[in-house]
Amino acid sequence: MLRTVIATTAVLGLAAGCAPDPSAPIKIRALVLSSNGQYIPEEVELKTVSDIVGLSGSVADLRGGARIVFDANDPDLNRATTPEAFANALLKGEGRDVTASYITQDDVLWPADFHTWNMVTTYYNLERSFDYFREVTNIPVADFKKPVATYYFPEFVITSVDNDPLKDNALYFSAMESFLVLPFDKLQRAPLAINAGVITHEYAHRVFNLKAYGGNPFPEALSVWSSAGGPSPGANILKSFDEGLADLHAYGATCRSKNGCNTRFLTTSFHGPDFGRIPEDRDLAKADRCIDQNLRDSLRGASLDQFSGNEYRVGTIFASALYQAGQSTGQMDILLRSIVTAYNDESLATPGLLQLTRQYLSNQTNFTLAVAAGAIITHVTDLRLKEAVCNELMDHLQIPRDLLVGTTNPNLCPPSAAGGTTCPRLSDD
Repeated sequence: MLRTVIATTAVLGLAAGCAPDPSAPIKIRALVLSSNGQYIPEEVELKTVSDIVGLSGSVADLRGGARIVFDANDPDLNRATTPEAFANALLKGEGRDVTASYITQDDVLWPADFHTWNMVTTYYNLERSFDYFREVTNIPVADFKKPVATYYFPEFVITSVDNDPLKDNALYFSAMESFLVLPFDKLQRAPLAINAGVITHEYAHRVFNLKAYGGNPFPEALSVWSSAGGPSPGANILKSFDEGLADLHAYGATCRSKNGCNTRFLTTSFHGPDFGRIPEDRDLAKADRCIDQNLRDSLRGASLDQFSGNEYRVGTIFASALYQAGQSTGQMDILLRSIVTAYNDESLATPGLLQLTRQYLSNQTNFTLAVAAGAIITHVTDLRLKEAVCNELMDHLQIPRDLLVGTTNPNLCPPSAAGGTTCPRLSDD
């Protein structure tokens, strides 16, 4: 992939000229997934960028050279009394504006070096993610409030993990309300910043934070439930939903690409023996995913720290069940919109996830899989789609039917919902 980019630039035989100053939309080349599974230079438009050299605009603002350190023993962190102070304490070096370099051919900008290719593609993928949530899930532009700070190749250290800077990751870091695009090492085939599905997955975490967590950098429910001591089933469910729905939205965004829907969007990045079965294990199209007794026991009985890693397993089961429901009815976009609506809803008849977590803040054991799934179900208004969602969730997450049907809430599952037969029944102890 990288050799292709370098060769293409060399063939043009053009030198970098003066800094361009066009106005959006800007015709530019970015690295886009082709039909043969390779990332190639393709002409695209950046519609929201205001500074093409600094790669900042209404969607994102890229910054390079930052140093971010999370150390539980850092006195600056321990003295912080506000989210702003905590974020400032994390930022040991604020970095600087990035400087992209271009060549021009036929009024189209071509990145002149690898980092410009990577940064342009990052901005383009963030812009595509923004468009997906605005156009498919109907989130108003005003809800995003400001461009998201995007730290490009920062030194990011979590001392409890490693004293050396982390690599091979792209993430939404809620403590700083920012995206981090880390340097790559093993992910040579397709670094995460150029994988549009990965970027949408991370953007979905931002949306979940804005809506289901009320935009709190330190979500109240997670903080209260995980610090209570002992099992934290409510926090485990929230983390699982966050991860699973991020994958489902990433899939939904791939359906807007020229290559069509892709349930295995991780494959181009996590390829080869070093990464095991990651693409297969997160493939939403596998219809036989079932929560088992050990995983359900861990969901209910483990602390958030003990549960770490299992949120991906539960999340994939949850997202796969929703995927099956959307596919079987041909109403995937309607389902995706319903899901986002379910994040935050003040209605007493159909409370959202944010409202339900606040309702059960003092007793997280009441925030069960049935309650959390109910937030999604009550926001699906089409009867056929609602029945399909109910059947899949009863089956794959092993939610007892009587918790979703025949309750006093008419917005939950219809009587016709009977569950499925794919997964073996677990005891309801």
